Amino acid sequence: MNKLAIIISHPIQYYVPWFRHLATDPDLSIRVFYLWNFGVTEQIDPGFQQTIQWDIPLLDGYDHEFVLNVSSDPGTHHIWGLDNPTLQEQVREYAPDAVLLMNYNYISTYQFLWQWTQTPLLFRGDSHCLMQPRGLKAWLRKQWISAVYQRLSACLYVGQANYNYFRHHGVPEDRLFFAPHAIENDRFMTQSTTATQQAQLWKDELGIPANHAVIVFAGKFISKKRPLDLLQAFIQADLANTSLLLVGGGSLESELREQAIAHSHIHFAPFQNQSMMPRTYAIADLVVLPSYGPSETWGLAINEAMCLGKPVIVSDHVGCGADLVQSERNGLIFPAGDVSKLADALKHAMSDRQRLKQWGVESRRIISHYSYERTTHGLKNALHCVQTKMSCLEVGLL
Repeated sequence: MNKLAIIISHPIQYYVPWFRHLATDPDLSIRVFYLWNFGVTEQIDPGFQQTIQWDIPLLDGYDHEFVLNVSSDPGTHHIWGLDNPTLQEQVREYAPDAVLLMNYNYISTYQFLWQWTQTPLLFRGDSHCLMQPRGLKAWLRKQWISAVYQRLSACLYVGQANYNYFRHHGVPEDRLFFAPHAIENDRFMTQSTTATQQAQLWKDELGIPANHAVIVFAGKFISKKRPLDLLQAFIQADLANTSLLLVGGGSLESELREQAIAHSHIHFAPFQNQSMMPRTYAIADLVVLPSYGPSETWGLAINEAMCLGKPVIVSDHVGCGADLVQSERNGLIFPAGDVSKLADALKHAMSDRQRLKQWGVESRRIISHYSYERTTHGLKNALHCVQTKMSCLEVGLL
């Protein structure tokens, strides 16, 4: 049995179900080390600009412990936000066979990376270089990241864009293992019927006409997500019998509402907690994620929407695009930041409602392959290869 320590910033609603899944695997024994308690208690989320506490259990069903964070400004928004002096001591006491890092760009994890020598280090990330910066600063950053990755025995990549990122930073192919981004597929899929019934009532509550198709954006109203692009593209597309629903909150909300004033078929709904996300996607005929820049490393909202059998449109800066969005089969990809091209994509998608439904069926088929089982398979492959190499080194075969 492999004894694995997992180090991660804080309990994340997408990862906790995977940890529970790992805890049931007879080949693994895990303990998760959390560096911050966001999501467990009520705390302000800067992106949503409101207090949030997830309404699904985050600490049940797997072994975990919190590491004291002494940062004066705790959080993941800056390098000093996770400052955990006892991290190495606590992991050492657990005595793992390997350590899986889920973050590294914080003072505690950097210190751990450079000082830990007891057992192999693995890393699972989701960064991409779909929008490559240039210049001296970008070159220096590449050298630094490449040096960090040299410390790792294996890297788990979540998709094609992430694989290309690791290769760009010099990680050899034989140290890369596919462990795809996944969500709690079963929860979303089994709630599909109930969520659809709830969505019909919600549609009426929101004042959306019963005969209207609904285009949904669900997430933070912040610049990287580009909800303004979608709003402007929707207005430009001038679609018949179609409403736009923007679900969430954030710094752009006032501007979004101001631009929507003259358009009666643009609707808003507040932040929806995890238990209500199946309903959020069930109301949609089409889900759009128009993000711009390097920060939309994957876009797990697309996984969620596809579990509900929804067609999707994403920008070409969204990390999951190459893996999850098959053009003209379950959705479309448009050039990030191009409002006219997004408007064209909306018009094309909504021009044939029967085809749109077929795209949704294909979405559900595609996403069924992005599961915790497959993610775990990649992790176990990485552990096996790392341990095989170690055994060979011990007997002088490498």
